[in-house]
Amino acid sequence: MITIFGIPGPLLFGQLLLGLINGAFYAMLSLGLAIIFGMLNIINFAHGALFMMGAFVAWMLLNYLGIGYFPALILAPVIVGIFGLICEKTIISPLYKLDHLYGLLLTFGMALVIEGLFRNAYGSSGMPYRIPDVFQGATDLGFMFLPNYRGWVVIAALIVCLATWAIIEKTFIGARLRAATENAPLVQAFGVNVPRLITLTYGAGVALAAFAGVLAAPIYSVNPNMGSNFIITVFAVVVIGGMGSILGSIVTGFALGVIEGLTKVFYPQGSATVIFLVMVIVLIVRPRGLFGKAA
Repeated sequence: MITIFGIPGPLLFGQLLLGLINGAFYAMLSLGLAIIFGMLNIINFAHGALFMMGAFVAWMLLNYLGIGYFPALILAPVIVGIFGLICEKTIISPLYKLDHLYGLLLTFGMALVIEGLFRNAYGSSGMPYRIPDVFQGATDLGFMFLPNYRGWVVIAALIVCLATWAIIEKTFIGARLRAATENAPLVQAFGVNVPRLITLTYGAGVALAAFAGVLAAPIYSVNPNMGSNFIITVFAVVVIGGMGSILGSIVTGFALGVIEGLTKVFYPQGSATVIFLVMVIVLIVRPRGLFGKAA
């Protein structure tokens, strides 16, 4: 058996895989948070609840309408994204000119309401969501067996994250979005409908969370608490990467997932706190985050 630093190879690589999977969800969720904060200056504490909502929508599409996994990857983000658009237009937009604290409190209340509604309807015990047939089984890599679905999650997350980065950084739409972030009145003067752009941005960030929820449904049981298990860690990822930084969210999300996985191998007691320890160190050395811009 292969050993690395005295650790059995299958155990080490297995934890690395788990770290990559967690990192994939950290990256997608923190990416949505970074987009929303960068454009709207709203700290969206409801993001974890919307992640959970995406998983539940996929579960309901399958169990009530017989709509399978791959259509749900498209339909669930669209449905939850539309819900996000309605929330933004009705209850979030009046807070844009107020202090960040008001948006944080509002979205925290939204998260409690959404989770409470699903808990009352479906209870707290998890409900299974079957892995699609095409991803059943595992692939022998020689040094470990890679579950096919978990490999798909990492690949899908990378594709979505890099595509989002490319749209924001390399396209005309992204240029408008970044310009509106810097100087919304000036962009409005050039004929860009900034309020509509803001609304669509919020919907896109919410859709990213819902997409991550659909990917998570076969791995974690679909339950009302699945988002709250991620959200605090995801906020730490956003802070470490730099508030509003797209690239920072992606790189930091995957990197911290791997660090967390390795910590479970070499020092299991510290695996629950290692990300927050990294956050403290980064904030001391570089308060704006690893990829954050100077004020």
